Amino acid sequence: MARARYLAREGRVADAESAYRDLLKLHPDLKPGWAEYFELLRSQGRTEDALRLAEGAAAQFGAAAFPCTLKGAALVDLQRYREALASLEQALEHDPDLALAWHELGRAAYRLGDRNRALLALDRAFALEPHSETLKLRGRILREAGRYEAAEVAFEGAAQSAEHDEQREEAEREILVTRRYAFYAPRKPQDLSPAERWFADTGTVVLTPDPGPVAPSDETLVEAFLELARDRGWRFGQVVAAGPTLAVWQTLAQQLGAPLVGRDAFAPAAHPVVVAPRPLSADTGWPALAAAVAEAGSGLVYVLEYPAESRAAPAVDVIGVLTDSGQRRPRMPNPAHAMSQAQHPVARCAGRRLG
Repeated sequence: MARARYLAREGRVADAESAYRDLLKLHPDLKPGWAEYFELLRSQGRTEDALRLAEGAAAQFGAAAFPCTLKGAALVDLQRYREALASLEQALEHDPDLALAWHELGRAAYRLGDRNRALLALDRAFALEPHSETLKLRGRILREAGRYEAAEVAFEGAAQSAEHDEQREEAEREILVTRRYAFYAPRKPQDLSPAERWFADTGTVVLTPDPGPVAPSDETLVEAFLELARDRGWRFGQVVAAGPTLAVWQTLAQQLGAPLVGRDAFAPAAHPVVVAPRPLSADTGWPALAAAVAEAGSGLVYVLEYPAESRAAPAVDVIGVLTDSGQRRPRMPNPAHAMSQAQHPVARCAGRRLG
């Protein structure tokens, strides 16, 4: 099992899967092997395969708590929440002290919108078997309910009880997200505008949060950035055009009193503002350039537009406007809103040296 775990942590999913299958052939009664193989499939989004594995566990162990829990967990991932609850309740009839079953019951209840039942189930799960994943889920439920202080306590507990660096880092990110949501208290996350939620989730400032009659032009977005820079007293030593050299970049450089240069002249110590029409592909070297700004703690990354449907955390500090399917949303700049976001102590640009 150690080999399978190692392969999974190294990202060698196919090899890890093969190792787990070999393990279960030799030791079919080893429940941790079934559970870890199940989690491997879930982590890859292979929910149907995970359900089939749960059915294999049922064939091995019968109608017991463990296979019922695996089946319930797979059904939650498949959004078959009512069926999931039934399977998990059956598991708890067999073993009322199975922490994993209580954890998954909490997930199912949460997805059905029953926060109180979810929190009670997670409390029972944690009492039976303290686990960082249980605390993280509890934190997310509390945050959605607008109980930000309690959510932060849960995430702090998750960070302290994490077994691996990845778990601790994820919990620490959730703490920052919670603090940004708390910036809008007493409003709950569901009451925030898309731009407010975007900032809370990512820490990235959005310059055009308000609905408007038309999509903002490049010139409007550059002027909005200049106004924010003036309000914040930002000074830049160079404007680095990472992608195409647009006419508005020359305007930006002139207004900032900084030279417009290409990526070959990028100098982190010069307090650069790295600009692009939108995030560029990995083969252009964009991720490394954006990461260099954050690592140096000097300067900013600004893009005119960013896809709202993106699930990846943006490696940019300021966004002009969010897009839907490649089309800019009809929005208007709001300098005061951008200013308040940029001043937040856990914004992405917080603590940067900006001239």
